[in-house]
Amino acid sequence: MTGAVQVKFGVLGPVAAWDGAGDAIALKGPRHRAVLARLIVARRRVVPVAHLVTDLWEDPPPDAVGALRTFVAALRRALEPQRPPRSPARLLVTEGPGYALRAEPDAVDAWRFERAVTAAGPPADVLSRVEEALGWWRGPAYADFSDEPWARTERSRLTELRLHAVERQAEARLDLGLAAEAVPDLDTHVAEHPWREEGWRLLALALYRTGRQGDALAVLRRARDLLVEHLGVDPGPELSRLEADILHHAPHLDPGGQGPADTVWARAAAAYDRSVPSGARARLESTVGLMRDLAVTGGGGLRAAREHRVAAIAAAEELGDVELTARVIGAYDVPAIWTRLDDPDQASHVIAAAERTLAALPPCALPPGKAATRAVTTPVPEHAAAASHDAATTPANGVRSPMGARDAVRARLLATIALESRGTNSARGPVTAREAELLARRLDDPGLLAFALNGVFMQTFHRTGLAPHRDAIGTELIALSARHGLATYEVLGHLIRLQARSALADFAGADAHAAAADHLAARHELPLVGVFTQWYRVLRLDATGQAPPQEVEAAYRSAAARLDGAGMPGLEHGLLPLALLCLRLRHPSPASVDDSADFGPYEPWTRPLVLLRLGHRREAAAKLRDVPDPPHDLLLEAMWCLVARAAAAVGDRETMARARTALAPAAAELAGAGSGLLTLGPVSQHLDLLR
Repeated sequence: MTGAVQVKFGVLGPVAAWDGAGDAIALKGPRHRAVLARLIVARRRVVPVAHLVTDLWEDPPPDAVGALRTFVAALRRALEPQRPPRSPARLLVTEGPGYALRAEPDAVDAWRFERAVTAAGPPADVLSRVEEALGWWRGPAYADFSDEPWARTERSRLTELRLHAVERQAEARLDLGLAAEAVPDLDTHVAEHPWREEGWRLLALALYRTGRQGDALAVLRRARDLLVEHLGVDPGPELSRLEADILHHAPHLDPGGQGPADTVWARAAAAYDRSVPSGARARLESTVGLMRDLAVTGGGGLRAAREHRVAAIAAAEELGDVELTARVIGAYDVPAIWTRLDDPDQASHVIAAAERTLAALPPCALPPGKAATRAVTTPVPEHAAAASHDAATTPANGVRSPMGARDAVRARLLATIALESRGTNSARGPVTAREAELLARRLDDPGLLAFALNGVFMQTFHRTGLAPHRDAIGTELIALSARHGLATYEVLGHLIRLQARSALADFAGADAHAAAADHLAARHELPLVGVFTQWYRVLRLDATGQAPPQEVEAAYRSAAARLDGAGMPGLEHGLLPLALLCLRLRHPSPASVDDSADFGPYEPWTRPLVLLRLGHRREAAAKLRDVPDPPHDLLLEAMWCLVARAAAAVGDRETMARARTALAPAAAELAGAGSGLLTLGPVSQHLDLLR
């Protein structure tokens, strides 16, 4: 494509646009720029004409819609000057009730800035990237619309992100031993933003590392005085801990200083680099082990682990060693609790590589067992593993035979496919989960069985009402993991049971599993666990009626803030708008619905209800006729209940019958609560509505 796709937009300062040659595009008057800015704020989503009119004029003139169309036409001519007459616009498009700007992800400086600041990487890369990104700012974000309500939230978000970027730049400099370079910018930073404790912490650390202990302590005292005097709060634990560390000359504060664990790590890594030749196959397998540990740290670590995993698999395949490739793929046994993929493209690459490798491996050594016919939705009790011990290929001396080792590798590939095909309605997923579990049980391998049970769990969403089955999987995982020291899978078992007990309205049981998961997470440094337990506690607050809707909404927003930067887009995208919609459906109020909210992957099932609440019954009925069956995931019951409500409201009997058939097995559950995140109330109420 040419023309439109080459246009770049700037909102980190006055709103501007540039063509493919880098020349400024004339955007005419302030309302032309306002239309463009409002569409950029919407991030490729449609903004209805009525909203644009309200945003452009406090008191819209009688011909406001006509004037808006004139502005849009002028913008289209400016942005796509080579577009043939009467051909459809490719950039500023008309869609449904309004307009959208279909800019590419790297076409808007604010979008590029966000990616640059949040991306993971070594300190040198982070410093280079963030320094460049900070140079893109030409003034305050959306500078010419500072007083407009529609720009206020986005301006605040970008301003906060810029402050975070300054701090991340300083942190990268400190990591690289450039403390002296960090001090001037940090000094300015805390002077302009005195309430940011992270800025004070970094400045004090930078001063200490340049040999200025007294100045570092003075900075911390100044921070404490400001916080106490103006906000009435004491400094957080990080500032207090830093002050104590500076007073005691803690070794880890020194430039390049290392604590005991850091010292061991650095020495071992250096020895490995010296001892294992570059290009050795052992490096690939060691790298996968590191990535597995990196993934459970969340945030940039999880994103980096996903990215490097695909690269490691590709490198193994290039070497042409099938068994090495199988080990590299199967060694990434990171427990997964959420049923929507964070990166479907990466998952498809992993699945394809696993299938190729499976096809190239020798046939399975173990004979098929009776368990092969058992439905994947019915977990085998704990005693089944012991009962199948005599069929295992691991002898009493604990040394597995070559054939048994090969079968274990095969089971890991099968479990990988089951996990990576979650939420896709793939027929292959349940088959591979069943085969992996069978092999793991007959090999009597606890770690392999835990991995396989994770795959089984991910494939128990082919119909509604399966919370009891998932509860049984969680029970076995907890017992198995506790016996064999599999901490991350023990946490997974507790989170699975938290979800299942929530679906069954057993909040006392769910509370116990949330507490156990949090305890294990603190002990084993697993920060992502707290994301799920915090969301669960908001769900509990709502489902048990312990707080008014306004308080629950605030709690949901607080939980959603924790998702920012957690590295789980498959969980984050569309979740907060969905949770708030469910809350408002359960507690009807005159509060307006934001029809421009980004429901992400839940859009097809939420849109009819949003249209109904806006009074667009005919459009809602049309959308409902085209709504597909929901994906097989943790929100299956919730999506069907949304469909049921909309179908009952418009009298769509065919869709009502579909929803009733789908929901009937879950009559005893709370809709959506099996996710551990949100709820639409009892499924039985929705079935009554459908009757």
